[in-house]
Amino acid sequence: MAQRRFDGYSVLVTGAGQGIGEAAARRFAAEGARVLVTDREAARAERAAAGIGEAGGTAEPYACDVTDDTAVEAAVARAVHAFGGLDVLVNNAYACHPDPALFEATDPAHWYEDIDVTLHGAQRCVRAALPRLAAAPDGRGAIVSVGSVNAERHFGNHAYSAAKAALASLTRTLAVSCAPRGVRVNLVEPGTVRTPAWESRPHALERAARHYPLGRVGEPGDIAAAIAFLASRDAGWITGVTLPVDGGLLVSNAGLTGALSHPDGGNGDA
Repeated sequence: MAQRRFDGYSVLVTGAGQGIGEAAARRFAAEGARVLVTDREAARAERAAAGIGEAGGTAEPYACDVTDDTAVEAAVARAVHAFGGLDVLVNNAYACHPDPALFEATDPAHWYEDIDVTLHGAQRCVRAALPRLAAAPDGRGAIVSVGSVNAERHFGNHAYSAAKAALASLTRTLAVSCAPRGVRVNLVEPGTVRTPAWESRPHALERAARHYPLGRVGEPGDIAAAIAFLASRDAGWITGVTLPVDGGLLVSNAGLTGALSHPDGGNGDA
């Protein structure tokens, strides 16, 4: 990769042991950043960081549970100690439990875990990192959170979707409050992405691809590219934005379009 927009940057990515988080960590490292690869599971963080190192990048693994204030503060301190500061925070960690058939059968423990990891975890990370981001040189402090199209439409997963919607709102309010400190705050909203979460349901991805105008589901690298853009100086006059990275899903209705175009003699009107 010829472009190196992050030479000299220090970046902390949560949930970076696999999937979108790992792809983002790799992207930042490939463009010159020193990356703290954090994950709740130490082995995953170590594997991802080792892969970055083998590719010629600079990364350190760090076990961090974003539901633990002390662990989050320690992760930020580690990035500052290892790399001399902190320029970019990527909030990617999440939890998502399947919904029961009836909402009233929701397990409260699952509900609260989804909210705590996905929303409160991001809040903890921002709170710990913000003083360091505000001190970043040349106004390069940036926060990029990973949301979901679930915040915009019904795709199931009540608690996860509610947390992602709240994260989008938090992005907007933080963008305004952090702007005077030189820190930009943005969010990407992925559609369906081929991550380890789908390993047990590969045929679901094949079916989902038919509903995307661009004809495929996303790859982790698609989301990583958008995260890197929003964190870079290329997006230096962008803050408070929610950027769908969804193959056109949110502007389409493939199911209804297919029903209306069925050759049944109808006139095509909704």
